[in-house]
Amino acid sequence: QVQLVESGGGLVQAGGSLRLSCAASGRSFSTLGMGWFRQAPGKEREFVAAINWSGGNTKYADSVKGRFTISRDNAKNTVYLQMNSLKPEDTAVYYCAADTYVSRYPPMQSREYDYWGQGTQVTVSS
Repeated sequence: QVQLVESGGGLVQAGGSLRLSCAASGRSFSTLGMGWFRQAPGKEREFVAAINWSGGNTKYADSVKGRFTISRDNAKNTVYLQMNSLKPEDTAVYYCAADTYVSRYPPMQSREYDYWGQGTQVTVSS
């Protein structure tokens, strides 16, 4: 079992920044691939970013490339999502997810993740 708790969401103006955190417990964090997904009202959950177990490989959705950065601190059992140059269309509930399959490349499909956090709301005003 893996427990994931997100934090850091909030209300920010367009062009601003936020940093989301996801703290993991219950299993060796350094063996987990980690991902961030988001879901806006009336839309399906979509991939945002992912990082493999070592932090050596990352992937991003085209819509956030150059603006968002995913990172991890295995000593703190935490994965981060630094979000810069935020846009109103980034407004969504952001979810952290964990993949227990140890792989060089982190997955981008939600079905490949085994555990999910409860989500944190990010609202970007125009």
